[in-house]
Amino acid sequence: MNPTIQAALVRERLYLRSPRTVAAARQFTRDTVHAWGVDERLDDVLLCVSELAANALRYGVPPGRGYLLRLFGFEDATVRAEVHDSGPGRSRIAGRPHGRGLTLVEALADDWGVVGRAPGKIVWCEFRNGCR
Repeated sequence: MNPTIQAALVRERLYLRSPRTVAAARQFTRDTVHAWGVDERLDDVLLCVSELAANALRYGVPPGRGYLLRLFGFEDATVRAEVHDSGPGRSRIAGRPHGRGLTLVEALADDWGVVGRAPGKIVWCEFRNGCR
């Protein structure tokens, strides 16, 4: 995405460390993307948000902490989802013995990545409506 394009809309929600929050994050995403009218790739967005939230809970949210889900709606109908956590390490595909969540994110999203922050990281993915 062109970094000069500014987010037209931003919504975010903080979730406590609980497996139930994955469904809540998915519903928040569904409601937000639908309200923005850019739900052409809604199923892909929902699956990726579920995977990022589950990964944050499994690897990035220490006891007593939570994770932040931030959604951006851009003027060109791009949707960006970010999951902010406070855990150590970097999310990656190679070397993970557990699930295939980031492999799904890589396959479904138009772009994705990881950005370090103190503490923790931001794992993000983007979807350009009408593209795949």
